[in-house]
Formats: sequence, structure tokens, C-alpha cells
Amino acid sequence: MPINILMPALSPTMEKGNLAKWLKKEGDKVKSGDVIAEIETDKATMEVEAVDEGTIAKILVPEGTQDVAVNDVIAVLAGDGEDVKAAGAGAANAPKAAPAAEVPAAAKSAPTAAPAAAPAAKAAAPAAAAPQAAPAQPTNGHARTFSSPLARRLAKEAGIELARVNGSGPHGRVIARDVEQAKSGKGLKAPAAAPGAAPSIAPSMSDKQVLALYEPGSYEVIPHDGMRRTIAQRLTASVQTVPHFYLTMDCDIGKLLAAREEINAAAPKDKEKKPLYKLSVNDFVIKAMAIALQRIPNANVSWTEGGMLKHKHSDIGVAVAMPGGLITPIIRKAETKSLSTISAEMKDFAARARARKLKPEEYQGGTTAVSNLGMYGIKDFTAVINPPHATILAVGTSEERAVVRAGKIEAAHIMSVTLSCDHRAVDGALGAELIGAFKMLIENPVMMMV
Repeated sequence: MPINILMPALSPTMEKGNLAKWLKKEGDKVKSGDVIAEIETDKATMEVEAVDEGTIAKILVPEGTQDVAVNDVIAVLAGDGEDVKAAGAGAANAPKAAPAAEVPAAAKSAPTAAPAAAPAAKAAAPAAAAPQAAPAQPTNGHARTFSSPLARRLAKEAGIELARVNGSGPHGRVIARDVEQAKSGKGLKAPAAAPGAAPSIAPSMSDKQVLALYEPGSYEVIPHDGMRRTIAQRLTASVQTVPHFYLTMDCDIGKLLAAREEINAAAPKDKEKKPLYKLSVNDFVIKAMAIALQRIPNANVSWTEGGMLKHKHSDIGVAVAMPGGLITPIIRKAETKSLSTISAEMKDFAARARARKLKPEEYQGGTTAVSNLGMYGIKDFTAVINPPHATILAVGTSEERAVVRAGKIEAAHIMSVTLSCDHRAVDGALGAELIGAFKMLIENPVMMMV
């Protein structure tokens, strides 16, 4: 019997993907483990391996096709001994696979992966994201929301009203995944407004209204790709659902710059006489933020409707700019790693991010994030929080400024940093403790080694 090759789910939150390229053609024989295609998500390009042996009888989804739904049949494989032509002829009417059994999002994640990033941009000011709202859920005439038994149980345990959850299942049915996302404030409908009440958020302009403002021929329309759409959705969801507040401090990094120069000068050389590592200021920032979270553990948290997640390790997401958007690969357990290890990991992540070769577990989750625009000469800025994070640190450029010490004006290398906080999880005093701990470490880098 022919075997259906399905569009794979490359991450717990993936719903659609682009079939970028077929590496096998009709009539090719494949065995388990052979790479047969490349799939593009909004953040990365992943290879798809065959899980059965046989001959590709029919390719149903041509390469270059966008927005292919997970579990759609993309090709048909004829097993050993089967008639390839017959399998290919019947492929056009091949039924789509039934949706996979529901499993809570937490159970889908790999043991080593942090909770799947739900909204966030991880943007220049990263932000992670909420899926698009599903069509309104049907009811049975008594205002009952259609939902799965598992979704109802999870919603009851989390104290979430099912009627406010946007369903992504068949015909708008609420499934377990929707409830898991709702715990972090994503995918929830706004409460019904009182009669005559004004909407809390003004509607955005339609495409037609925007185009009407400009003379025809004076612009070029560049269609959005998947990454740009996801960033837009996640940034909007973060700003609308997360109550941000901001804390700014100036840090004297004179000692850090001196230590960095000394460490880089003493770096061991390879056979070609090139240093094995070259630390950047950002490497120190990542390490300092990781240790600061360990010293202020109540700030190393994620908000969910059911309870606060208090993380044991500091998994630091770092915004990396790439064509068409940005992504935030994560340095896992950064508090346990040396500066040289952090530096090497970031160089590898940055190179693979720009080639869209990161795996989902390398950029999803994390406990906080760092967005550094200092290399662009930006003095200070505020970054958008990337749920499920409760904080993000925006880092500006280092510059010589006049400071007063012991009554005398002196020049010092000052770097401004701004901590964005989710007020649901991190209060003002707690945020001040966290950025204060960061300042102490970044100004005295030797303390990172203790």
C-alpha cells in the first residue's frame, strides 16, 4: 500500500511551512534517513528525512509552495514490490492525514528545550508571538464553546475561561495547544465590551486606506515573507498583552574594556597563529546578565495564568539581525559557561542564523534576552519583551562621557542599558535589584569569575 509523506511539524508551534526544495525526484529510490526535501519555517530552513524505504511515486506539492499545512500529504512513496505507476496514479486522490493526537505543549517539547517561544521577536527588540486568531468558535446555541476533553481539563486546572480562548482545531474547536498558549496570555479574545463602550485599541488602517495616501507608481509593493509576518504578529501581541515598564542605568565599563583587551591579548593561538577566541563586550553582557539572574532568582521567571515559572538556569536569548528580520538564539545555562565558550557559541549561532540553519530548540524558549544596538551607535533604547520571558535588556553603545568623581570631572567609558520588565511577573523594586546586580557585575568583571 502506498505510503503518504506528510508535511512535518518542525517545532511544537509550527502550523504551516514553505516547501523550499525537493532533493529527490519522482522515480528516485529512498531509504530511511535519506534527506528528501528542505522546509522553510519563519525562522529557519530544515532538512526532512525519509522514515520509510521505497520509491517516490508522486510529488503532490511542488517546491516553492508556501504555507503548506502541517500533516498535509506532500508526496507518495511506493513500498518495495509495489507498482510505482499505480501508486502515483492514485496519489492525486490521496486523503489528507488526520490531525495528530492532542498532546499538551509541554509534553511535546524535547527534555532539553525550554518552553516553546510563544510570541516574540525576538527582535531587535525581540518579541515572541501569538498565532493568528482562529475563526470564531461555533457554539451549540447555548453559548457553549466546542472543545476537546483534554482542553477542557487543562483550562479548568489553569482557571481559564474556554469561551475566551481562540480555537485552532477543526472548525475553530479549542484544543490542548490553544489552552497551553492561553496560559501565557496568547490567543485570548478580548473581554466583551459594555454596550456603547469605545474599543480599547483603535483599529489599524486597511491596506486600501494606506495605498490611497500615496500616488500610484510612487512605491513598490514588497510582499511580506513568513518571518516578517511572524515578527509583526508577535511584537503586536507582546505590546498589547504584556504590561511593560522600563528601568535605565549608566554603567562605567572602563575595567571591562581593560580586562577584555588583556584577555584577548593573552588568548592562545592556533597553528596559523590566529587567536582561538576574541571576546566582545556583548559576551561580557551575556555573562553578567546570566549571573545577575542567579543572584536575583525571583526575576528569573516566566508568567503563566496558572502560576509563575521560576527557572533554575539562565538561558539568555541574544538578538541577531538577519535579512528580512531577526532571531534570538539562546545560550543555555549561560551562568555556567566561560566567556570564551559564550563567545564561540555566539559566533556559531550568528553564522547559522543568517543562513537560516538554526534548529527550533536553539531559538525557542529562554528565560530572558539581550538586544545590543551599540555597534550601530545607538545610545539607549527600549526593547519589546519576548514572551515567555519576563525581561529583556537593551544595550546601547559605549562612549566617553564626563563624570564627577571626588569633586573632579573626569572622562569615563559609559554604557547605558535599559531593562524592560513584565509588570505581571517582575515588580519595580525587583527589576531595580536585577539591573543593579547587572551593573555591579559589568562594572567589576572580575566578580563574574567568583
